[in-house]
Amino acid sequence: MSTTASGSPRFDLGGCVVTLLSGGAFKLDGGAMFGIVPKPLWTRAAPADERNRIPLACNCLLVEWERPGRRAIIETGHGPKYAAKEREIFDIDPSRWLLPALRAAAVDPATITDVVVTHLHFDHAGGLTHEVDGRLRPTFPNAKVYVQRREFEDARANFGIMTATYREANFAPLDQAGAWRLLDGEQPILDGLRPLLTPGHTRGHQSLLIQGRDRTAVFSGDVMPTAAHVGAAWNMAYDLFPLDNRASKNKLLRQAADERWLIVIDHEPRRPVVMAAIDGDWYKLLNATS
Repeated sequence: MSTTASGSPRFDLGGCVVTLLSGGAFKLDGGAMFGIVPKPLWTRAAPADERNRIPLACNCLLVEWERPGRRAIIETGHGPKYAAKEREIFDIDPSRWLLPALRAAAVDPATITDVVVTHLHFDHAGGLTHEVDGRLRPTFPNAKVYVQRREFEDARANFGIMTATYREANFAPLDQAGAWRLLDGEQPILDGLRPLLTPGHTRGHQSLLIQGRDRTAVFSGDVMPTAAHVGAAWNMAYDLFPLDNRASKNKLLRQAADERWLIVIDHEPRRPVVMAAIDGDWYKLLNATS
């Protein structure tokens, strides 16, 4: 691991480099984030504020290949489009999102050719669009945007249990630009970048594998939103299908442990890049440098 001039962690996988970027930060109710896990247990890993909210990151990845021509973003965070009430509820600073993080890293959003999101909830797809001169526009004007077809269809039908988590403001400008590329399964998106189907949080949820010559990294998405969610029963109340999510987590962690993948955890504020190891009949997380 190395760091950029702006301090962002960077991992050379061999033939491609991934850089961790901030897509913002926010807070959600701790009870909802940990489902059936009792509060005395989850607060050891994620202390709550006076409103029972826990701090969460929106971690994103910039993927750059040795051979120039393609530059990808994985996940876009919560974005900037929030009125005062939502900013207060979620403790969102709309000035802190992916676009300023890219500019701090000297990356022009017009040079991004491909954007991939795990799913289309507001805290993952909110950075796909932003307001320019009073109009909503794609944040990455020259990029194709990839998501599983099932997730796209569920998002547009507002199939879910959370109010206003699928937001047309994140989607409509991409319709107009013809930017969507809908995936059906685990076919490669680019050389060295492909989806891993991990349903449970939503029906069309995907994780993303980035495979270099020397190492593989996986962006887990909400199959395991924080390091504390590594446990088998540690699902979110937001998960549509908790048992399916547990099966997806088991599959991902088994492969990650067997093949020594780096795991990038999307909402983890302290230890976002880790590795997995088998621990009895389940798994534990290790520092990425171990």
